[in-house]
Amino acid sequence: MASVATMTMRAARPDEAGLLGEIAIRGKAHWGYDQEFLDACREELTFTPEGVAARRIVVAESAGQVLGFYSLDGEAPAGELGNLWVVPESIGTGLGRMIFESAMGTARELGFITIKIEAEPRAEGFYLAMGAVRIGEVPSGSIRGRVLPLLRYDLNDRSRPAKA
Repeated sequence: MASVATMTMRAARPDEAGLLGEIAIRGKAHWGYDQEFLDACREELTFTPEGVAARRIVVAESAGQVLGFYSLDGEAPAGELGNLWVVPESIGTGLGRMIFESAMGTARELGFITIKIEAEPRAEGFYLAMGAVRIGEVPSGSIRGRVLPLLRYDLNDRSRPAKA
């Protein structure tokens, strides 16, 4: 697996739509969901070339391999982290943190003040560790009756330590 130190961030290309969906499904599968659950989520985690071209999607790439990505949706001052996925082999390597920090840096540059995150329940701890706060719940777009944690990340929160 490539090192986080060799990772570069770049805009996703429309021809990578299928790859992004595959990374999202593999990332979701990492949490132990069965095939029926993953199939129910597939439509929501599918990307089209047109959708990739129209959205702010950034991939983390090393040695020509896409190992994760994020999407940042909305317009300043309030936006949404629409996606943040990492290939299962890179979970726990610091790549997720790097992708999150890249997304928040981009959000700041674009003038966002707050970012909403509808989190995968099993990834909520990651977002809390990044400094997000839970503000409620929202219904799942894929599974009837399932709720997702709703988090907010305040880009102007001075209580978090500055990056070294």
